[in-house]
Amino acid sequence: MKTQRLVALFLFCFFVVEANAQSTAGITALPDTSYSTASAYRSIHKAYPDAVAVPEFHLASVKEKKGIVYCKTGKRKLVIDAFYPSSKTAAKRIAVMMIHGGGWRSGSRKQHYPLAQHLAALGYVCFTPEYRLSTEALYPAAVYDLKAALRWIHANAKRYNVDTGRIVVAGFSAGGQLAALIGTTNGNAKFEGGECELNRSSNVQAIVDLDGTLSFVHPESGEGDDSKKPSAATLWFGYSKKDNPALWQEASPLAHAGKNTPPVLFINSGVARMHAGRDDFMKVLKENNVYVDVKTFENSPHHFPLFEPWFTPMVAYIDDFLKKVFPTK
Repeated sequence: MKTQRLVALFLFCFFVVEANAQSTAGITALPDTSYSTASAYRSIHKAYPDAVAVPEFHLASVKEKKGIVYCKTGKRKLVIDAFYPSSKTAAKRIAVMMIHGGGWRSGSRKQHYPLAQHLAALGYVCFTPEYRLSTEALYPAAVYDLKAALRWIHANAKRYNVDTGRIVVAGFSAGGQLAALIGTTNGNAKFEGGECELNRSSNVQAIVDLDGTLSFVHPESGEGDDSKKPSAATLWFGYSKKDNPALWQEASPLAHAGKNTPPVLFINSGVARMHAGRDDFMKVLKENNVYVDVKTFENSPHHFPLFEPWFTPMVAYIDDFLKKVFPTK
């Protein structure tokens, strides 16, 4: 009888652990190409017939270096692209690292080449990093990668004439969430990972969030609906919201907002669920006298950063914000 009870207890513990084990079902090792500028256009062109994808452009005033390895994790080489003014100046420049979206699973850094080029033409040094998506590695791998990219920027500041006291992390959609999380965890060793330029800082001095959620657990959040299929966030975390709410909370920038958060600019679409938690986030920053601003394109699609007529005013908003928080010395 005692033996039967012990066996029953073992089986109970085994199945409980198994039920709560992190799922790796989303790790396919195959690229997910479902989100692209072309797919975004197809999804909006009926509602927004005047929308035009912003193309890449090339000017003699902007130099480009693409495919630079910024970190190796195992055999995996992570790359970053640099866009910077060709003119030389004694004054060090503001750097902007732009993180692509795609539900932590799809998308490409190349979608933001036009934005990097336009900002470089205005005098900024811009970087577009890749990072491991949920088809390859679960949270917090993406955060570790992007913190490593920032450490690489700090380490190579002299080469690109970057002012390490004026580094900006920006992102769109899932990239906006990542940018806000990275910016609100300056100096937090838990989010650094254990590879690449560990003697360098990953700190940033400003955040630009383009329609990225501020909280996975906020009542406004649309993430975590697994009724039809696993949500993008569930695939990224490897846990549903109900199975590991603490992890979903940990990855929410709102949970880390406070007096040490750098200045923030939100540029949002008319899709409210895409900026869940923003108002509460702004309230925390204002209570701590941290500068924050928000610009909204009313009745615009979530994909606005990739298309005109929203792209040009978006660039102007970013430029104005950076001039305000980093006044000319």
